[in-house]
Parts: sequence; structure tokens; C-alpha cells
Amino acid sequence: MAISLFDLFKVGIGPSSSHTVGPMVAANQFAHQLETLHLMSKVARLKIDLYGSLGATGKGHGTGKAVLIGLEGELPDLVDPNMINDRVAEIESTSLIRLLAKQAVVIDVQADLIYHRIDRLDFHANGMVLEAFDADGSSLHKATFYSVGGGFIVQENDKGDVELVEDSTVLPFEFHSAESLITLCREQELSIAQIMLENEKVWRSEEAIREGILGIWKTMKECVKNGMTHEGILPGGLKVKRRAASLYRDLSSKTRMDMITPSLGALDWVNLYALAVNEENAAGGRVVTAPTNGAAGIIPAVLHYYWEFCPRSSKDGIIEFFLTASAIGMLFKENASISGAEVGCQGEVGSACAMAAAGLAAATGGTPEQVENAAEIGMEHNLGLTCDPIGGLVQVPCIERNAMGAMKAINSAAMAIRGDGTHYVSLDKVIRTMRDTGRDMNDKYKETSRGGLAVNVIEC
Repeated sequence: MAISLFDLFKVGIGPSSSHTVGPMVAANQFAHQLETLHLMSKVARLKIDLYGSLGATGKGHGTGKAVLIGLEGELPDLVDPNMINDRVAEIESTSLIRLLAKQAVVIDVQADLIYHRIDRLDFHANGMVLEAFDADGSSLHKATFYSVGGGFIVQENDKGDVELVEDSTVLPFEFHSAESLITLCREQELSIAQIMLENEKVWRSEEAIREGILGIWKTMKECVKNGMTHEGILPGGLKVKRRAASLYRDLSSKTRMDMITPSLGALDWVNLYALAVNEENAAGGRVVTAPTNGAAGIIPAVLHYYWEFCPRSSKDGIIEFFLTASAIGMLFKENASISGAEVGCQGEVGSACAMAAAGLAAATGGTPEQVENAAEIGMEHNLGLTCDPIGGLVQVPCIERNAMGAMKAINSAAMAIRGDGTHYVSLDKVIRTMRDTGRDMNDKYKETSRGGLAVNVIEC
């Protein structure tokens, strides 16, 4: 299966790649299927069933809103986040939705958008079924989708099998493990970033790749800037106060010697960068999946650390960072999972931490072996991390967890760079361990809000 850097790093909206971005794309596809089948004019009613984690925490993650907006033809990378709440409120008050902004159809959001908090579908924890009916109540079209993490979706076919439509593009340097990737680097005398660049050139020119990466970096910077500007209370009912703006003002008024620990003053800024992104995500703002929305703050925070605090930072280093991080992200997606609903937060924050550690190690001159070591350290110390969002919202503990993940990534890269690349546990073994740990993890700790902090804080 061929995966591009631009599949892992997608521009979208918060608060969740699996619960917001994926469902919006799925609903958009369903609406287009109705149009392709020439059924739109016959549709009189719609019904949406959300299962598993989508049903358990979908309200807090904005899944219902995403589906409604997707049915109207919007997509995560193009939709204006500021219009969503008003448009959804209008749909709810009028009980009318405009399929692809063309065909008005009746929908009773309270009755026809159903959150199944306990039931789940077999293939994946993030399952959703969309169905259209005619005026007589007969089913016109029904489709089952799964949002498998990072904004990726798959669809079930008429036989009940999941169609994994893989990109069969032949890559010049194919790899399916960290070991095979390092072997390629040695044989070809290329860095991980150079290997990835050659693969990416199958789809795009080198100029387009560079422009695309720098475009993603620009969106990340804008997200951080927005997060450092916006104030107030995050939506959802927990009354979590946004902290990034006041922290930015405080840090801007100090010299590095005024920091709590002067020699570690940069880490105060890293905390700020991560908090800013994830507060924007929690508020439904524009973010980049990296590789998910729940972990969207880690890579931007570490990139800002590289850009602001590493003395030889450059745009070429940013390119190298992204190319290297994407190679590591592909290994996690192919050999384990990046979905919190499937393997817990170790699959989101853990994989993002490993990707950021690898990217920073590469951008600061690390060898392929040191890069692999950095990624391994980053993941190893996130093993077993549960996903237990309080109230089903991507706020507590998610926002602070991104700051902690960014710190771990920087330290992982620092430790790896100080070594020679040899280490006891390989990245492949850590990825395998993460996958197995996720399989063994009780479902209540996998983005269902039925265990951990989600239960104990409410009980208290």
C-alpha cells in the first residue's frame, strides 16, 4: 500500500480527525453516491446511525455536525469553521438539509441522527451507517463507512466486506518496516528524507512537494498564532478556559532568565505552541492532522522549537523534518494503528511523539540509525497510554497531553543524537508492542469515555 506524506498531513478542522474529519468526508461521499445513482430527487428522508466510539463520544467530538455539513457538500480542508454552528442550528430548526447544496431533504436531527453509545460494528470502533428513503419510506441507498483514524475512511460493500481501496502505485523505494527502511538508506547512501522524497516524486514534482510541505507548515503556524490570540471558554460544557493567549503574553514579557528554569526556557514556549494548537482543535478551528487531530499539537510544537530555538534551522530542515516524520507515521499506520478508538491514545500521541522525535533528529543532522532510535524512544515511553476524554471532549487530558508529548519528542531526539544509533529495542518491536497492547486494552479505555479519567472525574 502506497501512502503519501500528504495523506498523513491533511488540512482539516477540529476537534477530531476520526470523529470529525473522517465522518464529514464519508457523508460527502454518500451524498455524491446519491447524485451518481440519480437518486437525489427521490430522497425524502435521511437517517444516520453512529456506532462504537462515534456513538459514545460523537456529540463531544462534533461528529453529528460534521456529518450534516458533509451531506451538504462541505469538505474538511475547504469548509469555513466559523459557519458550521450557525448552519447546523438552521438545519435543526427547519428540519431541512440541502444535499450537496442542491436538494432540500427532510431530516429530524433528534430522531434521525442516532448515537449508539454501546453497540459497535465488527470491523472498526468508528462505524457509521447512512441511509436515504423515498416518500413511501422505502430505502433508496444505504452505505456503511468506517473512520479508521487520521481522517482516513473505508466503506463496506454490498456483501458486508470492507473495501480497502489501496493505492497500488509502484514506489522506487518500497519499505514496510523500520529495518527495511534503514537497509535502504545504507544501500542507497540516502537519508530517510531523501528516500521519502524519491517516493513522493511518483505523485508530484519536487517543486510541488516542497510547496505542499511549506503550505502545511504555514497552516500549522497560523493555527499556533490563532491559538495564541483566541481567549475564552472552550465549547462543550466542561468550562475549560483557554490558556495559550495569557501564557503567550506572559512569556513575551519575560527574558529567558526570568523563566522558571532559565536553561530550559525554550520548553515554556513548546508548552505554549502545543496548547495553542490543541485549544484551536478543541474549539473546532483549522488544524492539520499530524497524524490525527487529537495529537495535532505535538509536531507543530516541535517544529516551532526547531525553527525558533535550533541555531541552524532552515526551510530545508523543515522539509527534511516532514519527510522523515511521514516515513515513521507510515510505519505506524501500516503495522499498527493511529486510531485512539482502536489502540488508545498510544496510537495518537505515541505515534505523533515518535514522528516528531524522528523529524527533529533528522533536521538537526541525525543519521538514519539515530532517527530510528529517536522514534523508538518516543513511542516506547507512550506504550499503554489510554484514551479517556472527559465528557467525550478532546480537552481533558488531551490538550496538556500534547504538550507532554512534544516534550518527550524533543528529549527523545536529544538522547538519540547523543548516541551512535545502536539501541536495545528496535522501532519495529515497539510498533508491534503498541499494536498488541492496543488489542489487549479494554474498550472502555479506547475513546469511549467509559473508563479512566472520563469516569472518575465525573464521579468526584
